[in-house]
Amino acid sequence: MGGNTSKPARTLSKTAKPTWSGARPMPNVVEEGAAHARPSLPSRTSPRASETKTDFIDQESKDPQLAAYLNQLGQVSVDHHMKTVRPTTVNQVNRAFQTRLQSEEEARSSRTVHNRLLASSLVDLLEQRKQVGSLDELKDLAKRYSIDLEKMENLARFVNSHSIDQNSTQRTISEDGAERVKMTAEWVDPSFISWSSSDKSTA
Repeated sequence: MGGNTSKPARTLSKTAKPTWSGARPMPNVVEEGAAHARPSLPSRTSPRASETKTDFIDQESKDPQLAAYLNQLGQVSVDHHMKTVRPTTVNQVNRAFQTRLQSEEEARSSRTVHNRLLASSLVDLLEQRKQVGSLDELKDLAKRYSIDLEKMENLARFVNSHSIDQNSTQRTISEDGAERVKMTAEWVDPSFISWSSSDKSTA
């Protein structure tokens, strides 16, 4: 079908193709039997975690500024005349635990404990005491709250529920239209009992 001389000779351009022509350089052909993996380059940064304590970790843990401050402080002077502080004994801990446990049991129990009142019950007792008109009614009130009359009256010398003097009420309106009410608190006792100021201060 014709000899080689009849075919036009194919020649390649001797000039390099421009980069915009899409020509890409051919990768280097790895010879058969050569290692395909590139040798790993040494890491420029130290590992973030290590199972053993290395020299790098020792250097990082040192704080030259702290060491300088410690050198400025100098040697620590020890006071050999210090008293030994005794720790809390087991018995003290057990007593405190038992006291707290007893208080919690009394608070949860529906049964009234003699001479023991919750804060809400004490407020109710002091409020009802103001309305008592005789000594017999006062005794009945103490009996209902399971408290000794002497203890209740001794407590009432120093503790009372709040009361307001209705004649002292003053209402003012501020410039922004808000109403302010000012009242004076007063100490109220049963009508047949009158503690003097000296009794309340010295009892």
